[in-house]
Formats: sequence, structure tokens, C-alpha cells
Amino acid sequence: MSELGLFPLPLVLLPTELVPLHIFEERYKELIDECLAEDLDFGLVYADDDGISGIGTRAHVVEVLTRFEDGRLNVVVEGRDRFRLLELTSGRSFQTGGVADVVDGPERADPETVSRALELFERLREITGSDVEVPPAETEQLSFALAGRVELAPPVKLELLQELSEPARLRRVCELLDAASASVERQRRAAERAATNGRVQLG
Repeated sequence: MSELGLFPLPLVLLPTELVPLHIFEERYKELIDECLAEDLDFGLVYADDDGISGIGTRAHVVEVLTRFEDGRLNVVVEGRDRFRLLELTSGRSFQTGGVADVVDGPERADPETVSRALELFERLREITGSDVEVPPAETEQLSFALAGRVELAPPVKLELLQELSEPARLRRVCELLDAASASVERQRRAAERAATNGRVQLG
């Protein structure tokens, strides 16, 4: 077990995902400054009215966008390895915890699932007009690389974090991508009908 500085937030960070953060509380300014000075990770854990999640993701500050005179920061963090929160500890201005690494099982996703996941992601990219980069098929933990490029609700992202099988996780990502594409297409059709008041346009 190792101790890690924690940053509880109402969001879930996936491995490989890039997320911007605005740091304004004194305790978290101290945490981020320490991570920058010593090239350390901190633990980003989902927190809501029910408390702190038992699983989180190590976050590494990859860019400082803005440093304000009062010490506030705008930074970009990248998700690294997952961890399980074993206990909350104290002694610092920010929350800390004893953590253990979370490791996937040895199974690899089959080529058919990999191809389907990439095809579904490309389809979603096309219908939304997004220019987000498509990760290569050989990407380790492709499920996280794809899911981190799509807007997903925190409970869904927590579900993915907790899954220890890459094949199962990639199959779930396929379902999510398929559902997202269908939702976008339904919204587009509804908008088109609304624009014409539901009537056929003549000449």
C-alpha cells in the first residue's frame, strides 16, 4: 500500500483521458504545486453526496495553461493507472489515502471486437463532425482510449474503471458508442422535422 494525495471531484477520469481543471482552493493549490515541483501524480476520485468512490485514477499534470497572481491554476491532467482506495489518511491540508494498484486480467480483446469498436467510433466521429483523433488498433487498453474521447456520464465511467477485463470493457464501449450514434441521429432527425414543422416542403 502507498499513500497518495487525493483530489475528490464530481467527475471520473479514465486512463489516457485528458481533462482541464481549474485549481482555486488553497489545499489543492498546495497539492498541484507539490506534484509539479516533484513530478508526482495525484489521485482523482469521484465524489458526490454519497461520499468518495473506492476506485480512482492517478492524474499527471501535463500542462499548466494559466497561473494567476493569486495562485490559482488552469491545468490539463492526463489519466494514468487506476488505483483502489483502501483507507483515507490525514496529516496534510489536502485529503490523502492509502491506495493499491488496479490491474487488468491477462485476456486481450479479439480482433473482431477491436475492429467493431474502431468502426463505431469512426461512425460517431463522422455524424458529429468531430476531428478528434482515432487511436490506433494496437493501443493498449483501447477501451479507455476510445471512452476517454466521448462524453459519458460519471456512473458509466465508474463502471468502466471497475471492469478488470479489457475484452468485456471494450464490448461495453461498443454498446456505448452504438447508443451514442443512435442518439445523435435521433436528435438530428427531430431537429430537421422541427425546422419544417413536420410538413413536407414543396418547391
